[in-house]
Amino acid sequence: MTVQRQLEQAERLCEQRGVRFTPTRRHVFTLMAEHKGAVSAYELLDRLKELEPSAKPPTVYRALDFLLSQGFVHKVESLNAFLFCDHFAEHHPMQLLICNHCGLVIELHDEAINQAFKQQAELHGFAITSQSIEAHGRCRSCRAETPNC
Repeated sequence: MTVQRQLEQAERLCEQRGVRFTPTRRHVFTLMAEHKGAVSAYELLDRLKELEPSAKPPTVYRALDFLLSQGFVHKVESLNAFLFCDHFAEHHPMQLLICNHCGLVIELHDEAINQAFKQQAELHGFAITSQSIEAHGRCRSCRAETPNC
C-alpha cells in the first residue's frame, strides 16, 4: 500500500474515532510511513523541521503519543525508537525481532505467542495492561555476512 493510501486510511479511522488528525500529526505519520525500520524521535524531529521549521521535541513527542494511541506506530522500547505499523486498522498481537548489527526490526503477529504469554501471566496472577515482546539478535543477512557470529 502506498503512503498516500495509508494516510487516507488513517484519516478515515481518525474521523470514525472522533479524534483530530492535525497537520503535524499527518506530517509525522507520513514521515514514519516513508521510513523503513525504527526511527528515534530526534531523527523524526530533524526531518519534521524541513516541513515545520519551528518544530521542537515536544511537538514530535505529542504527535508520536497520538500515533501510538491510535495504533499507527509501535514503540521499540529497547531502542527508544518508533516503528510504523502497516496493520493499524486492526488490533493485533505484536512481537519484534531486532538485529543488533544492522538495526533491522521485523514485526511479527503471532497469536500463539501472545496467548502463551497471557496464560503465563495469568498463572502468576498478573494482569497485563501493556505488552512489548522484543528479541535481539542477528538477521539472516547479517548472519550470512559473518556466519560464525
